[in-house]
Amino acid sequence: MFRLSKDIDSSFQGVGTKSGLEIWCVYNNQLVSIPKSSFGKFHSGNAYLVLRTVLPKVGSPQYEIHYWLGNDANEVDSVLASDKALELDAALGCCTVQYREVQGQETEKFLSYFKPCIIPVEGKYSPKTGLVGETYQVTLLSCKGDHVVRVKEVPFLRSSLNHDDVFILDTASKVFLFAGCNSSTQEKAKSLEVVQYIKDNKHDGRCEVATIEDGKFSGDSDAGEFWSFFGGYAPIPKLSSSTTQEQTQTTCAELFWIDTRGNLHPTGTGSLDKDMLEKNKCYMLDCYSEVFVWMGRNTSLTERKTSISSSEEFLRKEGRSTSTSLVLLTEGLENAKFRSFFNTWPQIVESSLYNEGREKVAAMFKQKGYDVDELPDEEDEPPYANCRGTLKVWRVDGDEVSLLSIPDQTKLFNGDCYIVHYKYDYNERTEHLLYVWIGCESIQEDRADAITNASAIVGSIKGESVLCHIHQGSEPSRFFPMFQSLVVFKGGLSRRYKTFLAEKADKVEENNENKASLFRVQGTSPRNMQAIQVDRVATSLNSSYSYILQYGTSAFTWIGKLSSESDHDVLDRMLYFLDTSCQPVYIREGNEPDTFWDLLGGKSEYPKEKEMRKQIEEPHLFTCSCSSGNDVLKVKEIYNFVQDDLTTEDVLLLDCQSEVYVWIGLNSNIKSKQEALTLGLKFLEMDIMEEGLTVRTPVYVITEGHEPPFFTRFFEWVPEKANMQGNSFERKLASLKGKKTITKRSSGSPWRSRSKDNASRDLPSRPVSSNGSERGVSPCSSEKLSSLSSSEDRTSSSNSTPVVKKLFSESLSVDPSSDGLTRQESSSNSDISKENPLNGINLDLSSLESLAYSYEQLRVDSQAPVKDIDATRREAYLTEKEFEERFGMAKSDFYALPKWKQNKLKISLHLF
Repeated sequence: MFRLSKDIDSSFQGVGTKSGLEIWCVYNNQLVSIPKSSFGKFHSGNAYLVLRTVLPKVGSPQYEIHYWLGNDANEVDSVLASDKALELDAALGCCTVQYREVQGQETEKFLSYFKPCIIPVEGKYSPKTGLVGETYQVTLLSCKGDHVVRVKEVPFLRSSLNHDDVFILDTASKVFLFAGCNSSTQEKAKSLEVVQYIKDNKHDGRCEVATIEDGKFSGDSDAGEFWSFFGGYAPIPKLSSSTTQEQTQTTCAELFWIDTRGNLHPTGTGSLDKDMLEKNKCYMLDCYSEVFVWMGRNTSLTERKTSISSSEEFLRKEGRSTSTSLVLLTEGLENAKFRSFFNTWPQIVESSLYNEGREKVAAMFKQKGYDVDELPDEEDEPPYANCRGTLKVWRVDGDEVSLLSIPDQTKLFNGDCYIVHYKYDYNERTEHLLYVWIGCESIQEDRADAITNASAIVGSIKGESVLCHIHQGSEPSRFFPMFQSLVVFKGGLSRRYKTFLAEKADKVEENNENKASLFRVQGTSPRNMQAIQVDRVATSLNSSYSYILQYGTSAFTWIGKLSSESDHDVLDRMLYFLDTSCQPVYIREGNEPDTFWDLLGGKSEYPKEKEMRKQIEEPHLFTCSCSSGNDVLKVKEIYNFVQDDLTTEDVLLLDCQSEVYVWIGLNSNIKSKQEALTLGLKFLEMDIMEEGLTVRTPVYVITEGHEPPFFTRFFEWVPEKANMQGNSFERKLASLKGKKTITKRSSGSPWRSRSKDNASRDLPSRPVSSNGSERGVSPCSSEKLSSLSSSEDRTSSSNSTPVVKKLFSESLSVDPSSDGLTRQESSSNSDISKENPLNGINLDLSSLESLAYSYEQLRVDSQAPVKDIDATRREAYLTEKEFEERFGMAKSDFYALPKWKQNKLKISLHLF
C-alpha cells in the first residue's frame, strides 16, 4: 500500500508495516521521529504527527492519523503538521482516517493510546536535549474523566482547587491526590492511575503517595502537609457554573462543497443523501460540535490540503470552541457517526474480497500439484465452558414451565420457547449458564414469559449465573455442544401456539411420521450435530449443507457439492439419531431422481455458493445508562479498552458484532439481570456502529466476579483484579499501596479478538443432560424453584461414586455433585481420524485381557450383567475371538464402519 512520490516526505519511507504507534514532531520545518521511550510526552510549543497501525489477522491494514497542536505551537508548525498528515495518508494509499487534536481538547480515542494519561510539558522539543530549559518544579494538575483522564496543569494556587474535580500535587518527595467532595468514585480511581504514572516515570517509583479528602482535615498529617504548600488551610471557592457548562447547542447537519480555491458552497441541510457526494470533490459536513471533511477518491493532494485549511478557517471565523472535533475522511472509510447524518447509506460488505483471496490461494496450491478442494475455514471458537456439567431444559408455556426428560431435551420445537440451564465446574467453583432460546415461530407473549421465568430461575440458583437471550438460527457456537445431538422440529406444544394454529385458516404443516419432512444437517463433529427441520421445498436447499428427506420408512440423504467430509460423517450419525430403522438412499447434488423433487413440490433454484462466516472486527466497549422514567439508552465508547475499564460502579456493553455482553458491576445501580437484558436489547435496536445488529443477536448478561472465559478472552485478564473488594477508588488505592487481595480463582484465557494463540486452552468435553428424575409441570415461582434446588442438592449429596473401568479416552462416570451422568473425553478433535483405524477410539490394549467378559454377561438383557463398565461400548469387552464370532469381522474393521452401522450391528446382537 506504500506509495512514495516527490510530493511525499521521505520520513514516511516504510511506515505502517508494524502494528502500534509511530510519532513525529515538527522541528525546524521538518519531521523528527520520536523514540518509543518518549511516547506520550508532548510539548506545548510544538505540533506532532501520530500514526496508529492495526494489522488484523484477516483483511486490510487499518490506519488512523492524528496531528496534535500544542497551545503554544506557531501557525507555521500547525499548518505543516496538517499538510504532513495528508502526505502520510497518500503514502499509505489514501486509506486512513485523520483527526485534528488540540491540546487540552483531545479526542478520547487519541488519549486512549497513551493510558493512563498525557501530561503536556511546557516549552519546546529539542532532539538533542529533550526539553529546552527543563527543570523540576512542584506542579498542580487537574484530572477530569471517568474512563479517559484529561490531565491539565493549572496555576499552583489555592484558587485553582474546587469541589468538583480531582487534583494531583506533585512535589519532589511526595505525590498528593486531592479529591473534591463532588467528584465521582470512578474519576478518583482513574486519577490514582495518573498518580501511579507520575510515581513511576518522574520519581522512579521512589516517592510517597497520599490521598486527601475534601473537607476532612482534623488528625490527618498528610492533609496538614498538603495545605502547607498553599500557605495553610482555607475554604475552597465553588466552581463557577460557566466553567462546567457543556456545549449543548445542536443544529441540523449542513453540507458544504469546497471548491479548488477553498470557498464553501452550501449543498444541503438536514435531509442528506449519499448521492450528493461526488468522487472528484471535497465536502465539509458541519455538525456544530463535530466537523467532517469528506474527500472524494479522485481528488488531488492539493485539493485536500485546501479543503482542510478552509475548514479550519471556517471554525475560526465562526468562533467555535477548540473542543470542536475535526475529522478527515476519505471516500470509502466513512465512520458510523458520519454515515448516520445521511438518509440511506449502503452497507459495505468486504467479505467477498476475503473469499476471493481464499479462492486464489487454493488455486495456487492446485497449480503446485496439491489436491486441494477447499481451504479450511477459520477454526471454530472453543466453547470454553467445561462440558462435563449437567443440563436441564424447560419448555415455556405461559407462566408455567415444564422440565423435560432426558430424551426430550434433544428435541425442540420452533414454535416454542425454552430455558436451558447448564451447570459446570470451572476454576474450582460451580458456574451456571442460563439460555433463553426463542423459537423462530414462537408467540410474542411466550417470548416475554420466557424472560420472566428465566429471571425467576436465576433467582433460585445458588450462586451467580450468566444469562443469555438467543434466537433460533442465531445461536452462539458454544450453545450446541451442551446437547451433543439436537433436533429442532417445526411446530409447537405451548397453549398459545396451538391457539394460534387453530385460528389460522390454512394450518401449517404439523410433525407427522406419515408425512415427508426435510431436515438441514449441520455441526462440526458427532459431539456437536444438529438437524433443523425446514420448509419442504427446493428453495430450502443449500449447496453448503447436507439434508435428510424423510418419507414414511424411507429417507433420501442429499449431499451438497460444497459440503465437507466431516459434514458427511455428521449426516450418517444424525440419520441414525433421527430414525434407527430408516433405510437411506444417498444422492449427491446434481444426481437427484424425480421422486426427490416430487417430494419437494418440484425443482427450483436454491443457494449454490459457499457460505462464509462474517469476518469479525475488533469488539467495542461502551458505558451505558438509562435514566429513570426515560427509555432512551445513552452509550459512550471506551477506546482501546482494558480490564481496568470494567469499573464496579458501571454497567458496560461489549459489542462483538456476532454477540453482545452486558457486564454488571457489583456497585452499579442495576440490580437484576432482567433489567440488564433490557438494556442489551435496546442496544441492539440502536445499532450505533451501523454494523447490522438485529434483535436476533445473542445478548449475554454477566455479573462482576463471575466472568466466563468466553468473555475474559477479550481482555488481558488478571483474576485478582476481578475479585477485589470495595469501590473502584478503594481497589486502586490498595493496588497502589501494594496491598494484595487473596483469591482462589486462577487466570482466564488471555485471548484477544485478533489472536488465536491461546484459543485452544481448556477445550471442553462433551456434555450430558441431567437425570430428568423430576417431571411434570411446575409453576415458575421462586418458592417452588428454591425447593426444587434444595431437593436436588439433598439428592446429589446422597449419591456415591462407583468406579468405572476405563477402556477408552471417552467414558462414562457419575459426578456426585451433579444430578446425573457426565461424560469425559480426551482432547481428540474428532471421533473419526484418518490416522486411527478405530474411529478415533483409543483402546488400552494392555488392559483388554484382564477386562474381558463373555457375550452373555455383556448383553443388555443379561441375567447376570457386568457392572462398572462403559455401557455404550459393551462390544469392546469381548475377546478378539468371540468378537469375530459374533460380528463376523475384526474389531479394527468394525470401528472403521460409520457409527450408525456400528450401532445397528450392536442392536441386532443386544449390545446397545
